Amino acid sequence: MKKILPLTISAFLGAILSLVLFNYTNKTSSLKMEISTPPTPLSEVNYNVLSTNEPLSDFNLAAEKTIHAVVHVKNIKEGTPNKIFEYFYGYQYKSTPQLGSGSGVIISPDGYIVTNHHVIDKATELSVTLNNNSTYKAKIIGSDSNTDIALLKIETEEPLPYLSFGDSDMAKIGEWVLAVGNPFNLTSTVTAGIISAKARELGKNQSFIQTDAAVNPGNSGGALVNTRGDLIGINTAISTNSGSYMGYSFAVPSNIANKVVGDIMEYGAVKTAVLGISAITSKEVLNEEYGVEDLEGVYISSVEEASAAEKAGLKEGDIIKQIDYLKIRKFSDLTGYLSSKRPYDQVELSISREGERIKKQVTLLEKQSLMLPKIGFTVKNLSKEDEEIFKTKKGVKIINVPPQYKNYGLIGKVVTAIDDQEVKNIETAQKLFDQINRYQRTSMSMINEAGEKERLIFQ
Repeated sequence: MKKILPLTISAFLGAILSLVLFNYTNKTSSLKMEISTPPTPLSEVNYNVLSTNEPLSDFNLAAEKTIHAVVHVKNIKEGTPNKIFEYFYGYQYKSTPQLGSGSGVIISPDGYIVTNHHVIDKATELSVTLNNNSTYKAKIIGSDSNTDIALLKIETEEPLPYLSFGDSDMAKIGEWVLAVGNPFNLTSTVTAGIISAKARELGKNQSFIQTDAAVNPGNSGGALVNTRGDLIGINTAISTNSGSYMGYSFAVPSNIANKVVGDIMEYGAVKTAVLGISAITSKEVLNEEYGVEDLEGVYISSVEEASAAEKAGLKEGDIIKQIDYLKIRKFSDLTGYLSSKRPYDQVELSISREGERIKKQVTLLEKQSLMLPKIGFTVKNLSKEDEEIFKTKKGVKIINVPPQYKNYGLIGKVVTAIDDQEVKNIETAQKLFDQINRYQRTSMSMINEAGEKERLIFQ
């Protein structure tokens, strides 16, 4: 009995001690569970510094960084004239102004905004609404229809949240991305998907990032970001038969958008760098008609005279395999990379010539020819020889026309004015043809080699 009593007392004290320790531990754990980390204030989010290269497992940070830097762009366009009223009653009747909308991305704290060219094209009035519902009037700094990029500016007293351009060349197929914009006139909306393809071509030798993130009307001009919140594209188009999202969307790569914005801010126009080659892009034609078995890369079919390619020693039959660090598998890989370059930039080409790999250093040159919008004429800047023959230093020379104009004898003539506005070079010619109203008559002034002046009227 005397031996049992001490054991009983010890067990009783041990039980009490265990109970006390259990309650203390439980309270401490509960206290720890009740303490949560406060959210980071928006003012402390660093919108400029790119985060680590490691992708994140969720989209919270990317969404938080992006939605406050994406804006709603509203535009008002003049109504088109009614030709029936003009025909029957002798005066022009204009319909009510048209209201359009899209998205934009703030890229600097002082209010520069990048959007799509088609969002603001022909707008007579523009306004921008921030994610906090503040609305500002916007002005167009510059725009480029070829890349579908435009730059706007709003004036604010407070610095704005913004996104810096990331490196779209580093984006990977299969990588998670977010599309942020204002679909259907809603406020900032975030959708997620993956990069389905890169360097996707949509008819103009443009190079787009393809994703399956849902993009709908109103998303145009919005941001495409990765899970770190890096801006890697500007959403621009959807693949659809219904007008709404049907599975795929496309974005202008950030490296191209960044270059276009930089050109607009520095030069007031986009500087296009070219190699000066023509290429056969059909693999079937290369294989069946030319007997080419090496079908990966860009097959050079001709080299332009006095071009960057000619000066670097490129030849017909060369196959471009790589430019700098980027492997070239198709033509849009090459054009997409060149779209991010300026004239006189240097690139290194790796080419295959008769089965041998050769490296060439190329200094890119400024574009000397282009196809005019809405009319389809291909024109080039005047050479020194042209200036002597035509006795003018201004104008553009027609070097090709669509089939319907082949019998007009236009090839070889110099265009000097559009609707009595002087044409200096291919840049001014493009701007003037961009402004043409298809409902109005347009005149084109030309001179031939004999110095005779001619005028062509487009109705």
